[in-house]
Amino acid sequence: MAKEKLKMAADVCSYVDEKKSQIHLEICIPGVKKQAIHLKVRDDSFSLFAPREDFDYVAAAAFCCPVKPKSAKASYKDGMLKVNLKLKDPMEGAHAVAIH
Repeated sequence: MAKEKLKMAADVCSYVDEKKSQIHLEICIPGVKKQAIHLKVRDDSFSLFAPREDFDYVAAAAFCCPVKPKSAKASYKDGMLKVNLKLKDPMEGAHAVAIH
């Protein structure tokens, strides 16, 4: 039976830009190969699994505001994963009410 590796919390910094149009994630996961990073984004949250030889980085969190998951753009360099997502228009998908 394979021994399960230790899990380590990834260091995550998230913030909304000055225009309040995007949310940015900066996730510190040194020692991870880019091809091994598993990042999933929903409109309200994200989850991360990033294995190393000695342990696995993990993270999951809710966003402060809904995002457009398909807008996600990510880059990884020197142990830092940077992810940018566009914020959803709070009225997107709202139902217009007829006034009589």
